[in-house]
This record gives sequence, C-alpha cells and structure tokens, in this order.
Amino acid sequence: MTYTPKDRFFHKAKAEGFLARSAYKLEEIQKKFRVLRPGDFVLDLGASPGSWSQVACKIVGEKGRVVGLDLKPVEFKASNAKFYQMDVFNFDPEILEGRIINCLLSDMAPNTTGIRNVDQARSANLCEELMKISEKYLGAKGHLVMKLFEGPDAERIAKELAKQFQSTKRLKPEAVRKGSYETYFIGLSKKG
Repeated sequence: MTYTPKDRFFHKAKAEGFLARSAYKLEEIQKKFRVLRPGDFVLDLGASPGSWSQVACKIVGEKGRVVGLDLKPVEFKASNAKFYQMDVFNFDPEILEGRIINCLLSDMAPNTTGIRNVDQARSANLCEELMKISEKYLGAKGHLVMKLFEGPDAERIAKELAKQFQSTKRLKPEAVRKGSYETYFIGLSKKG
C-alpha cells in the first residue's frame, strides 16, 4: 500500500480551512455518536495543530469552552478556546478552570519508532493515562474519544473503558489513512 500524505482528505482540509485532515475523523465520530453538545466543556489532549479543537469549538459554541494541551504549540486560536504546552503525564487540573469535563477528546499518538509492537504499547500507555484523567475529571454522562494503535493491548483497553462507560464503541473513520492501524475507542455516558 503506497502512503499518500496528500490524499483527498488532505486537499479537502486545506480547501475548508481545517488545520489537518484529522478534523474529518472527529466530524464522523460526532455524526455517529453525538459526543459534543452546545455549551460543553471539552478537554482536547494531543491538540496540535488544532483541527479537533476547530471542530469542537464550532459545535460547543460561545457558551462552550475547549481547553487543549499538547507537547507542541497549537496554531488554532478561538475566543472559546485556550491551549497549553503540557505533557499528559504531568497533567495539571488547574487548566480545567474549576469545571467538570463534558467531553474528553484525544487524538494523541506517541512519537513512532516504526517498530509496531513498541508503538502500539506506547499508544496503549497514553490511553491508560487518559482513562485515569477521565475517571477523575470527566463528569457523569460525559463522553470520551481516544485514538489507539490496534494491537495486543486493544482488548484490555476496551475492558477498562467498559468499566467507566455505559456504552463503548470502536470506529475506524474514513479519514484514517489506508494501511494505518489506528482506531478510535469511544466511551459514551460515563457511569455516575
């Protein structure tokens, strides 16, 4: 399978003003599962360059708020968004502005080595950290969306997710590059 970085989603993103093709992954997830609502407080982990935040800001509107973090700076600016350069493993709850998270988004991926089982284990490690944040700061009935590189840890992550949420889903959005082993785990309605 030939890797084509400038496929139709790349061109569509440029034409529609999105910072990255990944915006369409979140749009498809939103269309299927309605994880974001107007007025929501959203935490976007692995936010750079900001395309998921672009989608989230539009949906949550002026009464909503998107707070994002990434190791890299985020290019996107909006009146209802704020971004921090921060490692998720050193998460500071101060960035939550004293609010309960309604939706936790993560398009985080580890720096890849090209060694599939190493990359997959690192991806699972990020998901585990994300679920710790979810357990502590995501409100009851809140939703979670996270990327995982498929591999031996996937079933364990799915079971952990099922403990926290009333319903869980898996989706490989159309905008995921061909040959990629990334998939999205969705937790719907956090258990109270």
